[in-house]
Amino acid sequence: MELFINFPLWAALFSIGFAQFIKVPLQFVASRKFDWTLLTSTGGMPSSHSAAVTALSTAIALEHGLESPFFAISAVFGIIVMFDATGVRRHAGEQATVINRLVTDFNKAVSEMKHWQEKKEQEKRKELKELLGHQPIEVFFGGLLGIILALALHAMFM
Repeated sequence: MELFINFPLWAALFSIGFAQFIKVPLQFVASRKFDWTLLTSTGGMPSSHSAAVTALSTAIALEHGLESPFFAISAVFGIIVMFDATGVRRHAGEQATVINRLVTDFNKAVSEMKHWQEKKEQEKRKELKELLGHQPIEVFFGGLLGIILALALHAMFM
C-alpha cells in the first residue's frame, strides 16, 4: 500500500500525463486542428520525459533533501534523459524525416515511370516516426513544467 503514497512516483506519473495532454491544445493553437494522437506520441512541446524526470527529482528533493543520495540518483538520471531527448533521439527524428522524403520521392518516380497514364492514389503507408526527440526549448519547458507540477502537488497533498 506504500506504493499509493509514494509522492515522487505520483508526481512523475502525473507530470507525464499532464505534459502529454497539454500537447493537444498547444498544437490546436498552432494549427487549428485537434490531433489526439499526441496523447501517446513522443516528441513535441512540452517534453513529457523532461517533465517526468524533473518532477521526480523535485519531489525527492522535497521529501529527502538535496543532500540525499536519492536526489543525486534522480538528478543524474534526469540529466541523462534530457540530454538524450535533445541529442540522439532528436537526430534520429531528423534522419527519419530525410528517409521518409527519399521513400516518397522514390515511390513517386517508380509510379510515374510505370503508370504515367493510369496513375492512381498511392496506398497509404505508415511512415517512420519523425517526432522522436525534442528541440532544446521543448526539453526546457518540459523540465520547468515538471518542477512546477511537483511543487504544486506537494503543496496540495503533502
